[in-house]
Amino acid sequence: MGPGGFYLGTKLCLGLPGLRLLLCLWLFATTSCEAFYFPGLIPTTYCEEGHPNPHCLSSIQVYADKLYSLETVVSYDYDSFDFCKDTLKRTPSETLAKILSGEQIISSPYKFSFNKEETCRKVCVKSYAPENEDQMNKLAFLKGGIKQNYYHRWVIDNTRMIWCYDTEGGEHYCILGFPIGCFNNLSGQLKGSCLPNNPEFSKNNTLYLFNHVDITITYHMESDTTRNIAKLVSSRVEPKSYKHTDENHLTCSGPPLEIPEDADNLNVVYTYSVKFEESKSTELPSEWDKEFESSTETNILWIRLVNSFFVVLTLCGLVIIVVLKSICRDIAKYNRVKLSVYDRSQFGWRMIFGNVFRLPQYGMLLSVFLGQGTQVFIMAFFSLFLAGIAFFTPAVQSDLVNYAVVLWFLLEIPAGYVSAKMYKTFKGANWKIHFLMTTLLFPGIVFTDIFIINLILWMEGSSVAISFGTLASLFAFCFGVSTPLTFLGVYFGKKEQFEFPVYRHAIPRMSSRRSFFAKPTITVLLGSLLPFGCIFVQLSYILNRIWSPHMYYLLAFLLLVFLILMISCSEVTVLLCYFRLYAEDCGWWWRAFMTSSFTSFYVLIYAIHYFFTKLHVTSIGSVFMYFGYTLILVLVFFLFTGTIGFFSCFSFITTIYNVMKVD
Repeated sequence: MGPGGFYLGTKLCLGLPGLRLLLCLWLFATTSCEAFYFPGLIPTTYCEEGHPNPHCLSSIQVYADKLYSLETVVSYDYDSFDFCKDTLKRTPSETLAKILSGEQIISSPYKFSFNKEETCRKVCVKSYAPENEDQMNKLAFLKGGIKQNYYHRWVIDNTRMIWCYDTEGGEHYCILGFPIGCFNNLSGQLKGSCLPNNPEFSKNNTLYLFNHVDITITYHMESDTTRNIAKLVSSRVEPKSYKHTDENHLTCSGPPLEIPEDADNLNVVYTYSVKFEESKSTELPSEWDKEFESSTETNILWIRLVNSFFVVLTLCGLVIIVVLKSICRDIAKYNRVKLSVYDRSQFGWRMIFGNVFRLPQYGMLLSVFLGQGTQVFIMAFFSLFLAGIAFFTPAVQSDLVNYAVVLWFLLEIPAGYVSAKMYKTFKGANWKIHFLMTTLLFPGIVFTDIFIINLILWMEGSSVAISFGTLASLFAFCFGVSTPLTFLGVYFGKKEQFEFPVYRHAIPRMSSRRSFFAKPTITVLLGSLLPFGCIFVQLSYILNRIWSPHMYYLLAFLLLVFLILMISCSEVTVLLCYFRLYAEDCGWWWRAFMTSSFTSFYVLIYAIHYFFTKLHVTSIGSVFMYFGYTLILVLVFFLFTGTIGFFSCFSFITTIYNVMKVD
């Protein structure tokens, strides 16, 4: 596919993949543009050498992305290891998602012509002599990468190479990237990617280096066959290990290449083979379809999703039976009994009608949380909706990140509007402090967290770390864009406020009734436990995909999980809110927010459990990186679930008091 931008005439304009609608509107407003293409819609075309069409490419360049490991979490760039390097070191166009993630994609020496098959071609030779300290340090770093199970991630035509393999159970898996080697320890346990059904890697306490790759590129010819122009559909790689004895006569056969633990002279010859296959379809390669169909884990997830759905249906039944039936019963009883105006005010929920909308403490902080939560909710919903309808391909997930980040900035306006409107409803007057908190609170926490992570990663020498200049530029850009947009939302929001259906008494009413479900601790603990139970298994699967080489492709599944979480938070909060009102408890503002937002605490507990049981992290940088990103995840959960619960409870109380308000 083409680079991450679009052409306007002869000028190259930077673009963000995914914002096609926004770019279309801007494009129609521009009269000087003559030609354009959108990334992902018109991919790069290829042709054989000597083709008369000057717009197609005959050379295919392989780019190398960061190397990653599930055991250390910390990633390194391609140049950190002593692999074959490209002297030109070209880099493709960068997107916002690549900058934020610290990805450093550079060109590799693997380069070949379209539709020209090659077998056992030499790339380079690396030598390691015991008397050369620099070479031995590089070899030690390479052996450490094999033991820690590091993976290559190569890119061709803006799509990542995939490696497919069969497990002992007969399941077929495809992952993004391939291992740099494997390790057979003293106990005979194959560590890394030495598959058990491969007898070549059977020697105990031995390191094996994958110094050869078989690359298969699938392409699709244009409908007009006379043009002989093709588009690349997919690229697969199969790593292998060969001990080349003569670099001038390569056969790519024989025993695997062993890396000795003791100091010894070692020559490593890196080779590759490439072949091309024509496909009649432009869809995702069939290897992904095999993984979708054969993965037992995916089938189990769908079963558990159905279980969560029935839990939500049960909650719906409880809300309908307990809440609505009780409300209708109270209204019917009120209409049957003829009471004086004073007696009516002391009947049922009317005993607290003058206190239920008494303004909460710390209204400024609550309004800021609600504004930021609204921003998170809208961004998550639209991003997952577009991903669920296959607007974004799972193979290029940076498009989704680009879209979500830009949408986040655009949603600063509704965030400021909701925050200001709630603050005006709470009779707030300190608008300068409110504006600063709305603008800086959540982004400030996120940027501080990212800065601390980068500080540790800089010390570790990881390629994931964003350079200080890039980080400073991003901070300046973010605050420079978000501040005026937030101000615009606050400007319109402070002109309006929510109207309450009943007036407030000047003197607060003290209730002598006590209810088990009205206790703040019980409300928060129980109210947040059920939504977490609905997403518990799904959360486990998501964390496995985030911190593993497997690709997360169930984006429609993730949308359903999002909807289940939203519905469960709303229903639980409304149900417990009813119990509090029935017990004549008026303190519902903060409890409505905390009841569902405490789900984030359970997410944090599970993330800590996952860290100590699933990951094998050894460096301090890996620890900071994991818990730093976990903090952002927990904060997003806190704002999103709390906002959903609050507005559900607010709508519920406003509705019933509109129905039962004093004549």
